[in-house]
Amino acid sequence: MPVSRTLRRLLRILELEEEQSRRVLESAVNELQRLERALNVAAERERRGRRLIAASAESGELTDRVSGVEESHAAMRRAALIAPWIEDAQREAEALRQAYLAKRVERRQAEALIQKAESREAIEAGRRNQQALDDWYLNRVHRTAGAEPNRDATSVKAHSDLDAKP
Repeated sequence: MPVSRTLRRLLRILELEEEQSRRVLESAVNELQRLERALNVAAERERRGRRLIAASAESGELTDRVSGVEESHAAMRRAALIAPWIEDAQREAEALRQAYLAKRVERRQAEALIQKAESREAIEAGRRNQQALDDWYLNRVHRTAGAEPNRDATSVKAHSDLDAKP
């Protein structure tokens, strides 16, 4: 019995679902990376603000000090705003990763079922072929064995006729 079309369709659907799940996961991971880059930019902005404060302390420029403080505060506010988004994105990415892995397992299970069914089919086909060969050979042996006793009987009769004539 060949592998059912339904099982093959199921495998195809699972492959498509896995691919879609992978793409959604990649999108979520890209979003997470974008947020992490934004956090790094905010951290760099905060460092620049601190450097500006340190430089203004040496030069005595009040405007540089004020702008450094403001730059630092703005960067910290931005980082505080981005941090919860990153946590949400991490949770979402992890949930999507688990969903992707579950789809992958489902697809692999369907593939294993199909491979097992195909293997059984191949074994059964091999058995049928061997049975056909065995039957053919037995029929051939029986035909030749059935013909030989007649020849033997004829040749025995011929020999007995020759023995009787002298």
